[in-house]
Amino acid sequence: MTSSNALSPLRTKFRALEDERVRTWSAEALAINVNQRRTLIDEHGTAGHVVQENDVLPETSLPTIDGGTISLDTLVAKGPAVLVFFRFAGCPACNIALPHYRDTLWPALSAAGIPLLAISPQPPQALAEIAVRHDLPFPVASDTGLAFARSLGITYVFDEPSRQAAVSKGGNSAALNGLEETWELPKPAVVVIGRGRVVRFVDVSPDWMDRTESERILSALGLTQRGASHAA
Repeated sequence: MTSSNALSPLRTKFRALEDERVRTWSAEALAINVNQRRTLIDEHGTAGHVVQENDVLPETSLPTIDGGTISLDTLVAKGPAVLVFFRFAGCPACNIALPHYRDTLWPALSAAGIPLLAISPQPPQALAEIAVRHDLPFPVASDTGLAFARSLGITYVFDEPSRQAAVSKGGNSAALNGLEETWELPKPAVVVIGRGRVVRFVDVSPDWMDRTESERILSALGLTQRGASHAA
């Protein structure tokens, strides 16, 4: 799980979003959100295997929002790759995290020739929105049906208050993950894989408002935000 250091750059952005919600949301809506996140934190690590360092990921190909496909084997053909799992295009926290990674993570990765793939279970046609909105320079792929995220043990199911709140706003499960009535999403996660799809670093965030800082990812790769030394 990520550190909740309020002084870290990404956490500071999330704190501003939380403060805004305290000012503008009803007490009931705020409690539903906070209680769901607290439950996920309390239950983290107790519901079966979650991907770990040195695991070998399954051979996987995912559709990208531009109509193509991308495989893990292609990503690691020349060295390590970074996988960033996020919830869905309309998720406010994801709309903070992905442009943050664009600005603070991607430049060093690009300079070092290390690919980054952002992954959500949302169907590609809906998922394209977040890539266009933030002019993301890295590919975005759909894990529609959650097969990949489930294989890593990183998904969660909405609690009943969260499900009811989503339905009351006109939401439906299939729009989020391509599945009817599952109300399941990935916990935000960063997974660094090397040749052979071997996991070299993993950080799963049960609280979607507390995600992996860019510095930790770059450190795991032997890089800095100013540039690259080299990645093993």
